[in-house]
Amino acid sequence: MAFALAPDQENAYPSLITALCARDAYTRGHCDRVCALALEVGRAADLSAPSLDDLRIASQLHDVGKIGVRDTVLSKPGKLTPDEREEIKAHSVIGERIISETFLTNRDEVASIVRHHHEAFDGSGYPDGLAGADIPLSSRILSIIDAYDALTTSRPYRMAKSHLETMNILKHEVDTKFDPNIFLLFTKVIKASSARAS
Repeated sequence: MAFALAPDQENAYPSLITALCARDAYTRGHCDRVCALALEVGRAADLSAPSLDDLRIASQLHDVGKIGVRDTVLSKPGKLTPDEREEIKAHSVIGERIISETFLTNRDEVASIVRHHHEAFDGSGYPDGLAGADIPLSSRILSIIDAYDALTTSRPYRMAKSHLETMNILKHEVDTKFDPNIFLLFTKVIKASSARAS
């Protein structure tokens, strides 16, 4: 069950999605797919209704910080330089700041999920190097689903990978990038999900 938002809140984050999509046409489809699958995994993880609503909004807005990334970096077809990679990595912190300035009643929870969705289970992620259970549960869920969708869709710099190829790649990052328990739950959900790639 999702919580109803006041009119000013309801208009707050769709406008952010529209702004982001004006920068990067790929993003809307990506965020919609990530949101649908995140809710499937969130329900399987028995998240509470408020936590599911936090995850729903965070998954739709997880890339909103890319508004603050230069077009030449965001749409670059080739390999990024180290400085350009750092600029891309800043999108999670920029996204947190943007969401923190909205009128959403759950903006603090949503902003935290967005800030930490690139943390790694072993502490090697960013921006804060959090590890294990210190990473918000919804961020750990979002991390796996974001990676799955990114790998199974084509981008200017690479072709989409199959479901099997993607699962093999993700499996090798369990215990380092991904929470093993959340990954196990994800593998069960994706088997029967309409979001499963071919």
